[in-house]
Amino acid sequence: MLTRRLTEFLFPEVPDTWLTVLRIGLGLQVVAYCFSLLPDWNFVFVGSGSGLISRDVTETILTLDCPFLPRLSWFVDLGKHVGFSEGKVLSLILLCFLGSGCCLIAGLFCRTAAVVAWLLHLSSVTSGGLMSYGVDNFMTIGLFYLMLSPLPDRWSLDSRLWAPQTRDSHQLGFYQRVLQLHLCFIYFFGGLDKCLGSGWWNGTSIWRALTRPPFNLIPQHILARWSYFLPAIGILICLIEIGYLFFIWLKRTRSIWLLCVLGMHFAIALTIGMYLFALIMVILNAAAFAPGLWRKRETTGWWRQQALANP
Repeated sequence: MLTRRLTEFLFPEVPDTWLTVLRIGLGLQVVAYCFSLLPDWNFVFVGSGSGLISRDVTETILTLDCPFLPRLSWFVDLGKHVGFSEGKVLSLILLCFLGSGCCLIAGLFCRTAAVVAWLLHLSSVTSGGLMSYGVDNFMTIGLFYLMLSPLPDRWSLDSRLWAPQTRDSHQLGFYQRVLQLHLCFIYFFGGLDKCLGSGWWNGTSIWRALTRPPFNLIPQHILARWSYFLPAIGILICLIEIGYLFFIWLKRTRSIWLLCVLGMHFAIALTIGMYLFALIMVILNAAAFAPGLWRKRETTGWWRQQALANP
């Protein structure tokens, strides 16, 4: 009985709508990420000399524990063997990275595009790790799940140009379930860590986040006027993150909690300007839990016809 329930939980029967959301969302994320770094790409990732921080120093520090992490110097060294300069190789990497994002949006060569996007992003994070933050970690996570998922989905160009492949709905459900569990643990332990300190209870952590350059978009005199709301906001964030593990699974509270989480990330984008971080979190949450909100409607249409045709 327990084994059957565990199997049903880990391998639910779901359509590939969530995979479409994840593919298109991560494609948009990759394109936005590339355009955000476009003016300073070579300046940030140059090996030595005129760069912001030497890539060689960053790679040495971050690969001490794991020398097998992919890094941009691998591609630069390979390019030198065929006569390409470092700047040209870095420009080609950015072009390939941007192209993989466009392919993901269109659903063209989905598997190859996902692997290329994951590899190039992880390499850039390794080479520029001293300047990376949360968005890079979550992009790596999202691209990793997309790379392993049963691509292509039915809305991709791959499925329309080539012969559409029949996907096991239980396999699709397994990958979505792992993503859901991963997000639950991320939010729960993130909220638990916030609760252990006093900064989120008295509002000082919110104040520091909103007043620290370059995230100080809201004038300080406005923050000072409404500062008595900061402790309540901090406590609310802790409750949303800790409660995510429990209330996102219940049908009656799933939509409410999902809206709270999405609203929290939209607020982060508007108040401190972390647009890419907010976007990747919205994408992961939407792919993990939003499709379940309209799944009942979907089972009466295309998905039911496919299930009857392929029992």
